[in-house]
Amino acid sequence: MAGAIIENMSTKKLCIVGGILLVFQVVAFLVGGLIAPSPTTAVPYMSVKCIDVRKNHHKTKWLMPWGPNHCEKLKDFDEAVSRQIEANDIVFAVHIPLPSKEMSPWFQFMLFIMQLDIAFKMDNDLKENAEITLDVSLAYRDDMFDDWEEIAHAIEIRKLKCTFGSPKTLESEGRHYDCDFLPFMEIGSVAHKYYLINIRLPVNERKGINVGIGEIKDIRLVGIHQNGGFTKVWFAMKTFLTPSILIIMVWYWRRITLMTRAPVLLEKVIFALGISMTFINIPVEWFSIGFDWTWMLLFGDIRQGIFYAMLLSFWIIFCGEHMMDQNERNRLSGYWKQVGPIAVGSFCLFIFDMCERGVQLKNPFYSIWTTEVGTELAMAFIIVAGICLCLYFLFLCFMVFQVFRNISGKQSSLPAMSKARRLHYEGLIFRFKFLMLITLACAAMTVIFFIVSQVTEGHWKWGDITIQVNSAFFTGIYGMWNLYVFALMFLYAPSHKNYGEDQSNGDLGVNSGEELQLTTTITHVDGPTEVYKLARKEAQE
Repeated sequence: MAGAIIENMSTKKLCIVGGILLVFQVVAFLVGGLIAPSPTTAVPYMSVKCIDVRKNHHKTKWLMPWGPNHCEKLKDFDEAVSRQIEANDIVFAVHIPLPSKEMSPWFQFMLFIMQLDIAFKMDNDLKENAEITLDVSLAYRDDMFDDWEEIAHAIEIRKLKCTFGSPKTLESEGRHYDCDFLPFMEIGSVAHKYYLINIRLPVNERKGINVGIGEIKDIRLVGIHQNGGFTKVWFAMKTFLTPSILIIMVWYWRRITLMTRAPVLLEKVIFALGISMTFINIPVEWFSIGFDWTWMLLFGDIRQGIFYAMLLSFWIIFCGEHMMDQNERNRLSGYWKQVGPIAVGSFCLFIFDMCERGVQLKNPFYSIWTTEVGTELAMAFIIVAGICLCLYFLFLCFMVFQVFRNISGKQSSLPAMSKARRLHYEGLIFRFKFLMLITLACAAMTVIFFIVSQVTEGHWKWGDITIQVNSAFFTGIYGMWNLYVFALMFLYAPSHKNYGEDQSNGDLGVNSGEELQLTTTITHVDGPTEVYKLARKEAQE
């Protein structure tokens, strides 16, 4: 009777905790949907054609498209021809942001893509597989009257992928090609108020530089940055969730250290998962408001990679610890086949990220996708990572199937137990199935909300209420995985309650007063627990 009362109390506590976590999950989605603005903003920029006829001009002068010291402008290239101005003396200038606005550190990053307006002309046609060479420079200043300070200068090559929907005849001259957007620049911080981009298209017919690229009319840029309002909401969430996970981690590890045995593998993995979640949560981004930390995007990718690698490893070990025999359990080396693909895939993605964002720390105009070798290398890393991910999920699905099959077999041994202990084991099985369903629900919600955020317009409008779908996706999914880790440590922390019934369970050989935990994989210094013996007996059968 005492065991049944304790088990009923435990189930009630589980339902209460589940309800509280559900409330927090709904709040996480609502914070992004109702309070935060859209995560990012896209701003179009039209370059201004400036004239610079001095020798070695790009080393000594920055050309402003507007303002008190603006450059001498060209209306179009017909004017340049009439004035006998060469292509090498034309500079495309873009000022960031637009007039009467300022950039802010709350914007976090800037991503730019380029679109070229190329007109068809019979005597200057766009060649197949043409490449355009860009001489680009980036500068900053924090006052409208300060001198510009250079951030980066590079000569970049981009492949043109354009189509022409009309016959190439005299009647079609002047019509524009339909060209793909080109990756242009990415900066991991917005530490200054004003930025200036100068773009030159150097022409050298002898070397074949910028020959056969058609008649370029204009250069357009689209700048994408994070919204300041969303950044503040995001920082607030990270600041709130960091102590929450830290507190449950301390409580969880304290419960483990109070035991008379050493921590087992599953407990260590859950604790490591908590550490990786805390690593993501720690709001170091607050420092990016005052410091020019251009490496924050790369650092964020590394933090997420560590967490997802630990999460995938946990799922494998969690399933394995419920199905392996005594010789293979509680040893990380027993999972090398399943964990190996995770390590290889994570390493490939890390190398890819270093080749892209790592190089951009020195050259923000660099893109690994702009050369054939870079594209093949990037695709190789991504394909290997994809193969590893497929192998992982095959292993995981097979192990989940085996675990549920073993659990079904174990349930046949329950009638031989006393009522109190039968209820206890039924609770353990319920918790395992509950966690598996929660895991599937979290993964499904992540995929569903990602798809919805991609196919919708970014917000839903219900009467006077506007819901930002993309913001709700980010805050909701981020909060969901925090709650998932929180629930793991709460449910699988060792219990210190004793069941004092002096009853036997047939072949299981259970002693009275043995300590029991929520997890089914705990092994005492005096021997395996009852659930472990039950699992081992089923595995041997």
